[in-house]
Amino acid sequence: MTMTAAATVNPIVSAPVLATIIRLSLPNMLAMVATAAVAIAETVYVGLLGTGALAGMALVFPIIMLQQMMSAGAMGGGVSSAISRAIGANDDARARSLAYHTVLIALGLGLAITLVMFVFGRPIYSALGGHGEALEQALIYSNVVFLGALTIWLCNLLASIIRGAGNMTVPSSTLLAVAILQVVIGGGLGLGLGPVPRLGMFGIALGQVIAYGIGALIMFRFLRSGACRIVLPVSGVRLRGEHFADILKVGALACVSSFQSVLTVLILTALVARFGHEALAGYGIGSRLEFMLIPFTFAVGVSMVPMVGMAIGAGQPERARRAAWTGGMLAFAITTTIGLLGWLMPSAWAGMFTDNPQVLAAARSYLIWAGPSFGFYGLGLCLYFAAQGAGRVLGPVLAGTARLVSVILGGWWLVATDQPQWMLFALVGLSMVVYGLTTAYAIHITRWGPKRA
Repeated sequence: MTMTAAATVNPIVSAPVLATIIRLSLPNMLAMVATAAVAIAETVYVGLLGTGALAGMALVFPIIMLQQMMSAGAMGGGVSSAISRAIGANDDARARSLAYHTVLIALGLGLAITLVMFVFGRPIYSALGGHGEALEQALIYSNVVFLGALTIWLCNLLASIIRGAGNMTVPSSTLLAVAILQVVIGGGLGLGLGPVPRLGMFGIALGQVIAYGIGALIMFRFLRSGACRIVLPVSGVRLRGEHFADILKVGALACVSSFQSVLTVLILTALVARFGHEALAGYGIGSRLEFMLIPFTFAVGVSMVPMVGMAIGAGQPERARRAAWTGGMLAFAITTTIGLLGWLMPSAWAGMFTDNPQVLAAARSYLIWAGPSFGFYGLGLCLYFAAQGAGRVLGPVLAGTARLVSVILGGWWLVATDQPQWMLFALVGLSMVVYGLTTAYAIHITRWGPKRA
């Protein structure tokens, strides 16, 4: 079969939109749920090492999440977008070259993160409030994890290459294996199970590095095997600035969105902390339900990148938009359902974690005021991924800026006028509405595909 004929029967650009979204999303959902479970499991066995270790993990966690968001979501989206557009245009040679350039980007960014965190790790964690044992435990964990940052970047960007080719099963099954390995190896080394010596935070961090290293090797072997439409070259590729730019014009700009998301969370946490430990604990319990939005939204969102990208590359911008709005509405429906369940039964959720009446009251207040807006966050995040597929992310990034500004200005007014706690939680919900609607408007007015003659 010729490559032109193969392109015409590509189901991602020809099969029914909703069915294709569901087919691509389900494997991703399994991997994302497993990743969320790892975060919970890791918190459990770090807690067995003591309060100092748990506090140290809390200091490092925002930076770990930022790296994951940049490598898997932001830069990974840029990679999948560029490759899927090349495949949609039936330009496999360009797709192979983009894959080669992706590996070089992973090498550069992985080593850069290692250098930054070794030099600035202590000042960063001190600025976040770390001191004493908590700071020392944070540095032990951080130094090992970021020494192995290259494995995380390679694993996530190689997965993005495969997703860009339209294969969701291999990356998802590999990341599921990585999640299991991280729990087994990290827990075993950290707690000293069986004959293994108890290495504490060093061992837990080493487990993560080893697991991601194994994941990177699995996906590298798959890309070299010929089983994927893209065979990753290891030599003989001429470096092209335009190919770096095709990835970075989406990925680098999307990294701004990752920074904004983390900064928004840090600001909200600081604002809630003003109301005391009980309010902070209640906010944490309520936001755990919000955290459940990520696996579902990410699963649908990453399926949008190759669907939209291949449609754009194949000269089908109308199908690309139909896929984006269908995926966005699906994510909106799922996340609205989660939010409404929290709004209708806030005590049932909060009661799973505490029986402290003040903490329960704060958690209920958060879910009542923020829960109904969860769907707008899901909508905005899914459309952000669709925009990555189209190579047009400026609008969604500016929507993230609008959300951040609304939190900053609203938070300043709440503090200046000494408003009650419930108004802060209402601000959280309002900021989600701002993000979702602004992203939707940006998608609506942004042209996708080549300009009309």
